[in-house]
Amino acid sequence: MSAHRTVVTGGRLFTPAGIVEAPLLLADGTIAAIGVDDPSAEHVDAGGGLVLPGFQDCHAHPVHAGLEMLGCGLSGFSTRDEYLAAIAAYAATTDAPWVVGAGWSMDAFPGGIAQAADLDAVVGGRPAYFATRDGHTAWVSTRALELAGIDDTTPDPVDGRIERNPDGRANGTLQEGAMGLVARLLPAPSADEMDEALRLAQRQLFAWGVTGWQDAIIGASTSVPDTLEPYLRLVAAGELKARVVGALWWDRDRGLEQIDDLVARRERAVAAGFAATSVKIMQDGVAENFTAGMLEPYLDACGCPTPNSGKSFVDPELLREVAVRLDALGFQLHVHALGDRAVREALDAIAAARAANGAHDRRHTLAHIQVVDPDDVPRFAELGVVASMQPLWARHEPQMDELTVPFLGAARARHQYPFGALARAGAVLASGSDWPVSTANPLEIVHTAVNRARVASDGRFLPPFLGEQALSLADAFTAHTLGTAYLNHDEADSGSLQVGKAADVVVLDRDPFAAPPSQIGLATVTHTFVAGELVHEA
Repeated sequence: MSAHRTVVTGGRLFTPAGIVEAPLLLADGTIAAIGVDDPSAEHVDAGGGLVLPGFQDCHAHPVHAGLEMLGCGLSGFSTRDEYLAAIAAYAATTDAPWVVGAGWSMDAFPGGIAQAADLDAVVGGRPAYFATRDGHTAWVSTRALELAGIDDTTPDPVDGRIERNPDGRANGTLQEGAMGLVARLLPAPSADEMDEALRLAQRQLFAWGVTGWQDAIIGASTSVPDTLEPYLRLVAAGELKARVVGALWWDRDRGLEQIDDLVARRERAVAAGFAATSVKIMQDGVAENFTAGMLEPYLDACGCPTPNSGKSFVDPELLREVAVRLDALGFQLHVHALGDRAVREALDAIAAARAANGAHDRRHTLAHIQVVDPDDVPRFAELGVVASMQPLWARHEPQMDELTVPFLGAARARHQYPFGALARAGAVLASGSDWPVSTANPLEIVHTAVNRARVASDGRFLPPFLGEQALSLADAFTAHTLGTAYLNHDEADSGSLQVGKAADVVVLDRDPFAAPPSQIGLATVTHTFVAGELVHEA
């Protein structure tokens, strides 16, 4: 807690009572007063910009993002040639036995399928492994396939798929569980690298005005070691300044026997000062590789139904039992559910937990909620389920228009990202990014929630994607502040500008309420305070 005193002047405050033009006094780590100046305090001039509570991200992976920043990150590029140029440049700078990175997007390749031969040409025959931005697909080199023993006869794992060319040969794209066939061979990041990744991520999040989040993978996953350890080390060193809740990873290769381990991990984390009080369950995959669990089959390129309705990584009956057991033990459920079947399976499991244990204030949450059957929209409010939304995905982009909509069909595609319908039905909305899947910049996220379109550099209005599901600017800001604070059971201490709450405060260079909605995403963060401490100044 900081003893420093700061007054933010000249700003327009976004408060529960509306926009207030008044000074904001931060003292002893809290919001000490609204409308009171202190001549002896340090003054920060907001210059007419909007002053908000610190943004909070309901679903992010900061350690993974930091590791990408330390390695060969591809998220700043968008085409096959750009990816290959970046990989070639990186490979030339390292003599590591493996060339590893992440951040490519499937829409850069025909049919979303990347080829090992392309990697072979730029990594000098070394094994290479690159995960997509969403972490559900890997692009690997021929040498990586050889080391993993993957050939033309290797069967698909039950929870994944080895993509093959028409001649039957594995082509270098691995979906979902098939990623692990190669990922298990990767050299693990060191403890120092894990810690530095979290430091880098926290610094970047502060620059975006994000002062709190829920980390949606606390555990070991694919190619990343246990992410609990860097959090505990930074907590012990006093370096973790953000407000963070961790979601312990549910290993879908194990069953109920892992619950005792989760309880022990929670106790260890909480005793060390880190709230690992949620459990993350991956119920399905993603729509663009046809692993999101759907009530009806995907279509093929001709618009005809296929035999594939996606995956349920956890058997629905087991999911219900898991939900009952974890709910009874006081855990919050954080379920990855993109397809309408996965959403229904998760809601059914939470309903079973409430029926068995009573309506406790767990604030279980469904993350991503890409396709939601209209019959299930009101169930979020009825069951007290927080809708964890990632608004950046609800816009026209090649991944949506070319790799998703044609294979869902026009009718089902209209059920995507129904944020407006959920809000009208009374659901609590929490907003986030899934960073590093997509940027954690809250201004771009809020812009998309309001406009259902990407940010145009010149502030133009762009065609919206299902514009009837747009949110108001106030609701979008609230979802990305108080909504996540509520999800994290922290709304009494953070998430809004109110006297007595934490002095987690963000200043923008302008007031988006005073400009056309098409310009929301052009705003930038000038100052970020955490517990009254200035942690970022543009």
